[in-house]
Amino acid sequence: MSIDTTRIAPGDLAALLGSRLCHDLISPLGAIGNGVELLEMSPDFPGLTKCPEMQLIAESVAAARSRIQAFRMAFGQAQGDQRIPRAELARLLDGAAAQGRLRIELDGEGDFARPEIRMVMLALMCLETAMPWGGRIVVLRCTPGWRLIAESDRMRPDPALWSWLGPDEAGPARHPSPAEVQFALLAEAARAAGRRLSWDMDEQGAEIAF
Repeated sequence: MSIDTTRIAPGDLAALLGSRLCHDLISPLGAIGNGVELLEMSPDFPGLTKCPEMQLIAESVAAARSRIQAFRMAFGQAQGDQRIPRAELARLLDGAAAQGRLRIELDGEGDFARPEIRMVMLALMCLETAMPWGGRIVVLRCTPGWRLIAESDRMRPDPALWSWLGPDEAGPARHPSPAEVQFALLAEAARAAGRRLSWDMDEQGAEIAF
């Protein structure tokens, strides 16, 4: 029986689309950032670096670039043989927290498989959904898996949404909105990798492990 090589699995197609969108967005943002730097160095605009409006533009562009890099890791294609060094993961986590109310700390050494880091970024976005008022997240590498531990003075629980992460024999209680797609993607990534997801939440924190 012949194999139809023209078909792409829906999950792979979505990852390719995510990679393409992030790639096309990061380029113009980079051009804007370079333009801001050139303006700041130009002798024709003395004192421009101290202008609050220019500082706001520069900070916003840098935050947007970092955020898109985090999206690219979470929503883009992840090959099993790719490795991510700790320094790059730290930058991704900083980007995920850019201009937000979260403080993210990394506790882990070495380099890591990209599919694992994709799951870390998706799990981080899941926790972020439950922490609209901010808080602290520790990303902990513990052999043979990962734990993401969140602390906040106030959490927003949504059992129907978190049921995507199991364990629940009845399955997810509702479809996620576009802003919540990370829950379905994390569940699918865990199945593809043969990883078991677990989670817990109370009024002042939450945890996702795999």
